[in-house]
Amino acid sequence: MISSIAAGTIARRTIVTLLISAAGGAVAALLGLPAAWLMGGALAVAVAALAGVPVMLPNWLRDTAFVLTGLSMGASVARDSLALMVQWPVTLAALALEMVLIISLTGLLLRKLFGLDRGTAYLSSFPGHLSFVMSIAAAGLGDTRQIIIIQVIRILLLTICVPIGAMFLPIGHFEGSAGPPMEPATLVSVAIACGVVGFIFTRLRIPAGYALGAMATSISAKFAGLFEGQIPPLFLVGVFIMIGALIGSRFSGITMAEFRRAAIGGLAGTALTVAIVTVIAFAVLPFVDMPFGQIWLGLSPGALEGMGALGIALGFDTAFIAAHHVGRLLLLTFAIPLVAMLVRQKELP
Repeated sequence: MISSIAAGTIARRTIVTLLISAAGGAVAALLGLPAAWLMGGALAVAVAALAGVPVMLPNWLRDTAFVLTGLSMGASVARDSLALMVQWPVTLAALALEMVLIISLTGLLLRKLFGLDRGTAYLSSFPGHLSFVMSIAAAGLGDTRQIIIIQVIRILLLTICVPIGAMFLPIGHFEGSAGPPMEPATLVSVAIACGVVGFIFTRLRIPAGYALGAMATSISAKFAGLFEGQIPPLFLVGVFIMIGALIGSRFSGITMAEFRRAAIGGLAGTALTVAIVTVIAFAVLPFVDMPFGQIWLGLSPGALEGMGALGIALGFDTAFIAAHHVGRLLLLTFAIPLVAMLVRQKELP
């Protein structure tokens, strides 16, 4: 546990983790990859964790990263978001269909092709709400280690798939709502407000409370005209480095042997998820007036902070992406206990 580690050790491990993330991001940036600082950092820290390097982010820094991501998403909201909301029911309906397909088909794949028990297969197939999933697994449903490895593989690969897809699919890079950087005093005041609301959301046990609270505050303030301008580029790089470190550090404590046992199932499940998201996004494209990549990110079941950061990096409308990820979390809030109850009934003698 982090609480049992000496403060000096925590500081050293945190610095090393951030340096690894920054180095991975810098290499990806030199190679000219899209969303380089996020993707490169996440991959570098994940590899380091699997190699046995003691990577970590303390809870306070993790929460700070969530708040800064939410702030950045609000500051990046496109001015025409409100006008485009009339198109969102189409994509929200597609999201609901996609969720049913991902949970049912991925669970079936993991059961039939990889021989996982029902609990492990279906808890591994849920596209999000990882803390909720793990609390149910800890109560005795499924293999917790395999579930977390498969889920973390999903989060990491989706973070990598989007930038790579930008080079082959019509995802591209868009400028979003361009503007001058925010003044430092404005940035600090908005960040404090985001942190306060994020803390309140977390105390109310709202999923992803810090990220959602900060995002709601920032978006509301932006639409209300309380601040103008964009997040300074260097500040954004710092946020991407932290989020990359956070995603990669989720592999900490997983041995290579455990990773190998669950990796093939995790890769297959993630590939199926990516295929479903891509097909649904292409099916929706003729009915809405927005970039394919924006639809894909909104429907993609990655971590909120990761998908939000990718949306910022690629210049998409973060209000659209945020709304769909909140919708996904709400759907999962009802779907997870329902499916878990059905699985328990099937497993009863």
